[in-house]
Formats: sequence, C-alpha cells, structure tokens
Amino acid sequence: MPDDSQESIFEDPRSRLVVVEDHAILREGLRALLELEPDLHVAGEAANGIDAVPVIEALQPALLITDIALPRRSGIELITCLRQTRMTLKILVLTAHNSEEYIRAALNAGADGYVLKDASRADLLQAIRAVLGGQTYLCSSVTAKVVSGYLRPKVGESEVATVEQVTGREREVLTRVALGQSNKLIARALGVSIKTVEKHRANLMRKLTLHNTAAVTRFAIRHGIVTANDLECAVD
Repeated sequence: MPDDSQESIFEDPRSRLVVVEDHAILREGLRALLELEPDLHVAGEAANGIDAVPVIEALQPALLITDIALPRRSGIELITCLRQTRMTLKILVLTAHNSEEYIRAALNAGADGYVLKDASRADLLQAIRAVLGGQTYLCSSVTAKVVSGYLRPKVGESEVATVEQVTGREREVLTRVALGQSNKLIARALGVSIKTVEKHRANLMRKLTLHNTAAVTRFAIRHGIVTANDLECAVD
C-alpha cells in the first residue's frame, strides 16, 4: 500500500523504494532498516504480486525490492509484467531462493540485482545503491552460481560465434555489458553518446546471435573476455 505521505513523496530528494514481500514482519523490518539511511525512503509496499502493480504505478519508485515466492503472482511474473511497461524502474530481488534456475529466471525476466536474505545489512545497502546507480548487482554466492551456469552450454546452443567477428569498440562495449554496466555508464566511460553505445550493442548482439544481457555475459565468460573475478569486482 502507498505510504500515508504519498502527496509529498514526489518532492522528496531521497530515492523512493517499494517493497514487495508477503511476510509483514519482514516488510516492517526492511522498512525500519532502510529508513535509517538519509538517501532512501520506502514510499510503499505490497504483500503480493498483483497488488504491487498499482502501488508501483502510483508511486513511480526508483527501485523495487521484491521476493520471488509471492502469493497470487510470483516475483518472476511481476518482473516480467513490469518490464513490459515503459517505466524506468530498477528491480532488486531479495529472496531465500539460491538455485541457479531461480537466479537465471530472475535475470532473464529483467532483474537488475539478486541478493539472498541471509545477506548483511551492509551488503543489502551496497546492492541497493549499486542498482540505483545503473549497475547489475549479484551477491558473491549468486555470482558463483551464475558463472558456473554460464560455463555450461545450454542444450542446443550454438558455439559458432567467435569474438573475432566484433570490432575493437564493439568488444569494449561487450565487456562492459557483460559486467552489468548500463548504456549510460558505458557511454560516459567511452566518451561517446548513448545512441552510439546502443548501435554498437545491437551490432555485436546481431553478429554473435545473442538475444539478451545474460547471453552476452555467458559469451564473454566462455571466451575469456571477463572472468569470475571481474564479475565480483564489478559489484564491489
């Protein structure tokens, strides 16, 4: 439900967050923890994946923190639904589920970060600020599972694409995409426009027959362009 102070929220300089969690005590605890931070504000919350949508639409938060196991609509389905809208919303998964299947499903659906509920307060805050800053954040145990999964080819997946097919600038973009950087961050780092980055990104994905960021990361790992250590450092 939206916070009682919803009318003044949009003038608040703090980053607005919405929390979707079916256990009330966890929602209340998370709200209390985050409200201690001067740059964060929990503007609203929901207990299931259906009620979350109107809350998010009304509040237009900068970040959604959601569990995966939710009543009425799963967190994965919620992420998929939200990614079909035009909202520029960052999404951080906070869950107890650490299987590769859940991690892959969340990332493929469009999650920007994935943190386990046994994470420390410092790790959670780091994840929130990293995702708000346009980075992809995976806690260390999740990173290990992701790398392990990416190193195992999927059934029927072609390995004909080679890095020699891309130009030097496309390789720079590929590397940064694999490390979870947004187009805006890549453009700033390379000193080019966002449209130029989008063009390079589209070209390399077309050449290598890669359809999403997860596939780019998998390709980069298999071809030695990035390593597990690079992924760890990218979220530190």
